[in-house]
Amino acid sequence: MSGRPTIVEVAAQAGVSIASVSRVLNGKSARSETQQRVRAAVTDLGYVPHATGRALKLGSTLQVAFAVDDVGNPVYTEMMQGVEDGLSGSGGRLLVASTGHDPTDLLALVHSLSRGYADALIISPLRRSPELVAALVALPVPVVVIGQLGDEVPLDVVRTDSRAGVILAHRHLLESGRRRIAFVNGPPDTAPGQARLEGFQEACAAAGLAGRIIQADGFTVTAGEAAWSQVESISPRGRPDAVIAANDLLAFGVMRGAASAGRRVPRQLAVVGIDDTQFARVFSPSLSSVSLGARERGRIAARLLLDRIAAPGIPFRTERVAPRLVVRESSAPLVALAPRPGVPSRPRTPRHPSIASSTSNRSRTS
Repeated sequence: MSGRPTIVEVAAQAGVSIASVSRVLNGKSARSETQQRVRAAVTDLGYVPHATGRALKLGSTLQVAFAVDDVGNPVYTEMMQGVEDGLSGSGGRLLVASTGHDPTDLLALVHSLSRGYADALIISPLRRSPELVAALVALPVPVVVIGQLGDEVPLDVVRTDSRAGVILAHRHLLESGRRRIAFVNGPPDTAPGQARLEGFQEACAAAGLAGRIIQADGFTVTAGEAAWSQVESISPRGRPDAVIAANDLLAFGVMRGAASAGRRVPRQLAVVGIDDTQFARVFSPSLSSVSLGARERGRIAARLLLDRIAAPGIPFRTERVAPRLVVRESSAPLVALAPRPGVPSRPRTPRHPSIASSTSNRSRTS
């Protein structure tokens, strides 16, 4: 053993699972024998489970690591702003880590917290794995997860329901007069990719309509433009009159591709994104999108973290933020777009929507 003892070492010394150690340390029910073995191991190893809280009481600065897949994605920027809101007044300092798509890099970051890299962690992982869950549970510092790691994980969690968000978008498009609705998804081996795909399939089944699924290779603007080429290759009779994109960046790419092909949004193609990032409001035409409350989720995560530090023994909590559809120009109802009697429709020159160049084409969703 080197450095500060970890919860993994306590579990090994006591001969019990990490989850059992966590339950004992957090005041949850456990067998009397288990409690005795864990407490004996804690004493023998000199394990200090709540060092962060003690440091704060002594007036030290709280170093909070905020780990996301790609900080260039505007949804993570808004989430980070929420974390900063929630930490305001606590003296906490935010350390932002962008882990990319490599699970090895993410695990390396998590393990570094056992060596004093930071005093606490807020993490929004794109992919989940048993190794990641075990590493997070084993950390000797407080952890809050923004996302879904599965049920019964002994951690504080902030969730949304992107599956329900896709259903909201599908229902809106049906009400707007569209019937040939396609779904442009990012990698399905990610948590959002899987949940949003399930939401689209459920919505199509409920409506009794076939839904075309187009697979993009990422959650990026570039991937969305590439996905548009698949839409364009569909025969005119079956070509979609609406697209739900798994995030706003994909939606922007689809709209750029449609504009390049001379298809007008929303007259010839309605588009709805997911995340409702700040660019959705300034894009032209403005993008209808499902808000998953990124800033609110960040704010709640910070509050859960500070509560955990102030009272380490409280039960683990799961907070939920409901999805909310924000309707803008990109999905205007067909009725509203129909020419008025006696007023001839005027041909319009296709415009190329633009997006701020600072938006990373490497970005991914939450």
